[in-house]
Amino acid sequence: MIKRVEVSPEAAAVIAQLKEKFGELMFHQSGGCCDGSQPMCFEKGDFKVGSSDVCLGEIEGCEFWMSKDQFEYWKFTKLLIHISAGRGSSFSLEIPMGLRFMTVSSLFTEEELKDLAPLSFVED
Repeated sequence: MIKRVEVSPEAAAVIAQLKEKFGELMFHQSGGCCDGSQPMCFEKGDFKVGSSDVCLGEIEGCEFWMSKDQFEYWKFTKLLIHISAGRGSSFSLEIPMGLRFMTVSSLFTEEELKDLAPLSFVED
């Protein structure tokens, strides 16, 4: 199965540091609030997902969520979560470290589209 979201080694190292400090984490791809569209990292459960969200998979054992509406625009896109120096203006846990997660995207190939990992939804 082809993953819909992956993580760079540099971002994985930051996630490991954050997990050590905060415990279990989760991600939600911001749809434009505060710092534009960027992946936001929270302590697991601090961001309430609901029936309007879809889970694209996991990175480093952390669920990665996005709104269904936003997913409609990104459904043919592979996401790579990376880290960059610079302080964003979001509520994401890495911001006090002088870092920010960022999404690098590329289109899936026709072959990859045939073997995509399934999505998960919140069960009501």
